[in-house]
Amino acid sequence: MADGRTADRQLTVVLDGYSYLECPRWHDGRLWVSDFYTEQVVSTDTRGDVRVEAEIPRQPSGLGFLPDGRPLLVSMRDHRLLVRDAGGTLTEHADLSGAVSGVLNDMLVDERGRAFVGNFGFDLMGGEPLRDTTLTRVDPDGTVTTVASDLAFPNGMVLLPGGVLVVAETFGGRLTAFDVTDDGDLVGRRVWAGFGEPPRTTDVGEAVAALEVAPDGICADAEGAVWVADALHARVLRVREGGEVVEEIPTGTGVFACMLGGDDGRTLFLCAAPSFAEHERRPVREAQLLAVRVDVPHAGLP
Repeated sequence: MADGRTADRQLTVVLDGYSYLECPRWHDGRLWVSDFYTEQVVSTDTRGDVRVEAEIPRQPSGLGFLPDGRPLLVSMRDHRLLVRDAGGTLTEHADLSGAVSGVLNDMLVDERGRAFVGNFGFDLMGGEPLRDTTLTRVDPDGTVTTVASDLAFPNGMVLLPGGVLVVAETFGGRLTAFDVTDDGDLVGRRVWAGFGEPPRTTDVGEAVAALEVAPDGICADAEGAVWVADALHARVLRVREGGEVVEEIPTGTGVFACMLGGDDGRTLFLCAAPSFAEHERRPVREAQLLAVRVDVPHAGLP
């Protein structure tokens, strides 16, 4: 975008040979990430050690950690959240089937163990028309509550210090903010950053062509800015509230999620692949986890 400074930063490859990586999370010195079409959640110390943390046959996506450290894992296609115990066994934490209209997507788990979960809302890969959808909260006891509606493909989320939840609306071309109440409700909805006019069409192809930025995965830094993976334009953007783009890092390949981590919180990890279409990604192993050093460290959740 014209108002952002294009940064000349060196990208390095951390992981290679995966199908489609999403939802990176830095946790206890390791980067965790879901690989959609190998149906695995893996983690790495970023120095060569890689572990398979879970196998999720109905496709993993969002990741998070409960206050006691147990991983919480999205199983996309059967609309479930799974929890992994210390021995590695997966059990059902919640079933969202009655609350969502599409496959589950990204997730943010807050410091109380409440999970905020997005869903596609329509069959993106099957060619259905665009349709707005909801955001769901799952409480630590497994209770499922719809907390927001009329969202245009809710995707990555961050919880900023002070209790502001920012949600990337991919097909809305914007970041939308809510205040999180003590009870976990979402109030005070507003546009945190907008990137041009939202597409006024239900045709996915027309919407893709119209989007100036397609915000996918996001993460926050200690200056209150948000890094945005632009799913359509092979770049990540550092954005301030109000929509000012203060830095752009071209990636040379599609980038669909980002997370600040590393020992000092200044390594920006990027989930990269040539495209997002399932029929193109499933049969090949072209996805990579990239890394680039940035100036301001991580803050907020995840």
